[in-house]
Amino acid sequence: MLKKIQRRFILAAMAAFGTVMLLIIVGINAANYYRTTSMQDHLARELLRRGQKAVAEPKSMPPGRRIPGGGPEAEFMTRFFTVYCDENGDIRGMSRDYISSVDEETAEEYTRVVLAKGKERGYYGDYRYFVDRSGKGISVLFLNVAIQIQSMRTLLFVSLLIGMASLLLVLLLVILFSRRAIRPYVKNIERQRQFITDAGHELKTPITSIATSADIAAMAHEGDEWIDNIRKQTARLTKLVGDMVALSRLDEETPFPEKSRFSVSEAAWETAEPFAHLAKAKGKNYSQNIEENLMLYGDRTSIQRMISILLDNAVRYSDDGGQIQMQIYRRKGKVCIEVSNTCDLSDVSDLDRLFDRFYRMDASRSATTGGTGIGLSMVRAIAETHGGKATVQSDDGKRICFKVTL
Repeated sequence: MLKKIQRRFILAAMAAFGTVMLLIIVGINAANYYRTTSMQDHLARELLRRGQKAVAEPKSMPPGRRIPGGGPEAEFMTRFFTVYCDENGDIRGMSRDYISSVDEETAEEYTRVVLAKGKERGYYGDYRYFVDRSGKGISVLFLNVAIQIQSMRTLLFVSLLIGMASLLLVLLLVILFSRRAIRPYVKNIERQRQFITDAGHELKTPITSIATSADIAAMAHEGDEWIDNIRKQTARLTKLVGDMVALSRLDEETPFPEKSRFSVSEAAWETAEPFAHLAKAKGKNYSQNIEENLMLYGDRTSIQRMISILLDNAVRYSDDGGQIQMQIYRRKGKVCIEVSNTCDLSDVSDLDRLFDRFYRMDASRSATTGGTGIGLSMVRAIAETHGGKATVQSDDGKRICFKVTL
């Protein structure tokens, strides 16, 4: 129980911290990307607007203003080239005065690819392109932004690296302090479990005394309905106390200290036999399909008890003349136990609540059949202590199926 609570605490803490770190990393890189691309687009737009004058008459512009948005060294740091096309996209000229690494063939290829995309701006290789469509034709400017792209990638890598290192550091700290953080909660659970165990032992003596007295009274007053009712309720109370103590033990750290490898098939055959006769005696149709040689590492007694609860539940609550079926098989390396029966589920909205302790669909009917509302809780607890899970479903509202995967 402690390890399970500790794992859940660690997972919740790491999920919260991981989400915050992810938001921070995404926010930083998104803001940097938006700022960088905005500056590049602004520069490309200005270069296109002043392009012809900047290329054809660079000396006519004042010193330090030849490249918009830069200082005196901007014209030596900003590398770009411009391609001019007509309205049909046919190239009719280009300017490569501010770049030396791109020849005319490469410039033409870049232009055709960019125009085929149909976008006004974007990235192509190490270039940020900007397409200006006017009545005179199409102008495409390619701005070399290799340094800025590398900077964005570096920021992304560094932020991810810092995020991963932070996650590992926080994980270590959470693991170190998690036991102390959940200690009050664990103490409450321990006290609750101890209370149930102690109360169960204390209740056994008066219940046994009442049952003994009722048996003696029944000898003197045979057939008395009040004494019969006392005996029935005493038996029901004895079963309830036993189930509560057993369920409480399932919450312990090691509920099954002596696990072993056993045959689920044989255990299921032994458990199902009396229920097959009981179902037949009540006029209900019972069928089973148990795959042979199914092995499992766990506690044989608890698995048999789980199967017994499922079958008992099916016999008790199936409708008159109903169908009860049990299937046990292996799928994807896991042992699956399915117990289904026909019944009326028109008044049930949330089937998963059936696994809640003391929950019963029909209290009056449960009182008649002797149900306590703990059985299915024990089924889920036994499944979870074996590393499995228990689920319930109903496709048509006329048949309910409990499935345990181990």
